[in-house]
Amino acid sequence: MIFILVTAIISLDQLAKFVISKNLVLGQSIPVIPGVFSLSLVHNRGAAFGLFKGQVLLFIVFSVLAVILICSNLRRAGWRKLSFFNLALALVLAGAVGNLIDRWRLGYVVDFLDFRVWPVFNVADSSITVGAVLLAWAVLKHKDK
Repeated sequence: MIFILVTAIISLDQLAKFVISKNLVLGQSIPVIPGVFSLSLVHNRGAAFGLFKGQVLLFIVFSVLAVILICSNLRRAGWRKLSFFNLALALVLAGAVGNLIDRWRLGYVVDFLDFRVWPVFNVADSSITVGAVLLAWAVLKHKDK
C-alpha cells in the first residue's frame, strides 16, 4: 500500500511538471481563479522559497540521504503496514523523490502552483509539507502517551 501511494504521488508530480513545462514558457502565468490562483512556470534552483540558490549538488546529497533514511525506517516498520506514521513518511518520501528527479535531470525543480500570496510550489512540495505536518503531529501525539 505504501509503495503504491509513493509511486502514485511521484507519477502525478512528474506528469504535472511535464504538462506544465510543455505548455508554458518560463515565467508565463495563466490565471485559473483571477487574483487568487494561477499556473505559473518557475524553475526553482534553490530549496523551499528559493533559498540557497545554485546548491544543486548539496540538495541532491541531502535528498538522497533523506530517501535512504526514510526507506530504512519504512523497511524496519514494514512497508505494508499503513500506520499514521508510515503514511507521513511515505508522503515526505514521495515529495523528496519527485523533486530529486527534477534536480538530477534538470538542475532545478519545476514549480507551477501559484496562489499569489505564497511562493510558487508543486505537487512534491505539497506532499512533503503534508507529510511533515503529519509527522510532527504523530511525534507530538506519541509524546503525550
